[in-house]
Amino acid sequence: MSSIISLLADISQQVVIYMNIPILTAGVIGGILNLIVFLSLKTFRESPCTFYLIFMSFFNIGQLLTGDLSRLMTVGYNIDWTLSSLFYCKVRWYCIQICALTSYGCLCFATLDQYLATSSRHRWQQWSNIQLAHRLCAIAFIFSIIHGIPSFFYYNYGYSVVTGEPACVITNVIFQQYRTYGYFVVLSGILPMCITVSFGLLAYWNVRQIPYRTVPLVRRELDKQLTSMVLVQVVFTFIVTLPYVIVEILQTSLNIGNDQVLAAKLQFAQYLTVGFDYSYYAVSLICLIITV
Repeated sequence: MSSIISLLADISQQVVIYMNIPILTAGVIGGILNLIVFLSLKTFRESPCTFYLIFMSFFNIGQLLTGDLSRLMTVGYNIDWTLSSLFYCKVRWYCIQICALTSYGCLCFATLDQYLATSSRHRWQQWSNIQLAHRLCAIAFIFSIIHGIPSFFYYNYGYSVVTGEPACVITNVIFQQYRTYGYFVVLSGILPMCITVSFGLLAYWNVRQIPYRTVPLVRRELDKQLTSMVLVQVVFTFIVTLPYVIVEILQTSLNIGNDQVLAAKLQFAQYLTVGFDYSYYAVSLICLIITV
């Protein structure tokens, strides 16, 4: 039994090192290039959809630097910064929530914006404007700031349920349940998936109808390009986010007890799926550049 646990621990460490280093490197570089591309082209700067993607890119980079880098150091190199400072223990998760929720919110707004921009109804097209984009991004950011405040109270030093070792953990049972089902399942899972998939498909349908409508050529090509960017984001987000949400639910709902093998398996599944989850913030930025 101990050999299985040791093997899973070693594999988990190697998975984190060889998966997260490329994700972190590609994500930060890709995010910077993404911002350069969007900010350098006038046609993109004037688009509300692009503003959502630019705003999202900033927080994607922030998520990689606050969440992915810290996890890489903790699991890959046994350097846990959260155990060195209680303040960092609390503020790390606070920043992760702000970056994640703001990023998901911007993706939802970008998908909705492309549906409105490509609509055949002129009244709906008027809702796609840069002023509304500024307000919605501000609302998403402020909501994320307020939403993360409980982290300062309920993240403290304790022992990991999975490993039994000292760790920065949630010390309130109710908040732990909310973190799993309210934050991961609803706010970071079901809600953005439903919004982006629904309006993404509707935007795709609208784009297919554009050739049959009288639309200026430049506007037609821009709408097609932006819609393809958003659809890439939507599909990729759905693929990489769902497994991590499922693992989080299993960790909360299963009674691990003294079953160390089960704990080791869940830990390995978490490290693997969280790597895929962080790839949303990295690979999707590269996909945006490719579709430009």
